[in-house]
Amino acid sequence: MTTDREFDAASTLVDVPDVQNFRDAGVGGLRTGLLYRSGSLNRMTPDGAQRLKGLGVRTVIDLRTAAELAVWPDERHGLTYRLHHLPLVPDNDGSKPTWPATQAEAYPFMAEVGGPAVAGTIRRLAEPDAFPAVIHCAVGKDRTGLTIAVIQSLAGLSDAEIITDYLRSNPSLGLDQGPVPYTDEHGQQQFTHAVRPENLRAALTRIHDLHGSIPSYLHSHGVTDDELDTLRDALRP
Repeated sequence: MTTDREFDAASTLVDVPDVQNFRDAGVGGLRTGLLYRSGSLNRMTPDGAQRLKGLGVRTVIDLRTAAELAVWPDERHGLTYRLHHLPLVPDNDGSKPTWPATQAEAYPFMAEVGGPAVAGTIRRLAEPDAFPAVIHCAVGKDRTGLTIAVIQSLAGLSDAEIITDYLRSNPSLGLDQGPVPYTDEHGQQQFTHAVRPENLRAALTRIHDLHGSIPSYLHSHGVTDDELDTLRDALRP
């Protein structure tokens, strides 16, 4: 059986000081240097900002909730990129279970409720001069993982190539060694867990069950064929 340890996280990692899991999403023959994925920029240093400037970043898409942004706003350090806040899931106010309790339940949930954010991401990336772009959530593995998987699928990557890239989050974040504790936006200690291929597959299956295909999923949330073609043309060599 293939394990995460067989995947080389360093092959796509980009060194941006104090930004977790910053990677080039141009894998499997897609163009590199255009689409990046990462954790949040809330701890980014001035050196990290200079690194983003050197990469030419023009667009940042933040998939976190409003509550997360209130506690951990992204640092800019003078950068003038276009920022789009597109929360993939509703705020979890801590008083009711608005988010599923397990990752296995969370991925189909994200596919169902996250359609507007994923579609909004596609539309922003199809705008003139959108690239290079960064898509991020808190640590860049689940919400970002699903969004990047949809984009990579549209660009023609195989399921195997998409899963391989998705699993690189585990060694990048140290999750191949076990769960990692963190404090959430409500001050409660939680644990972040390794990503698993079956969870991403469950989300993509849910999209197909509900809509028949990824393009139809996006069409149902307002994305046009021209926008899909623009994104494909940008990412394919």
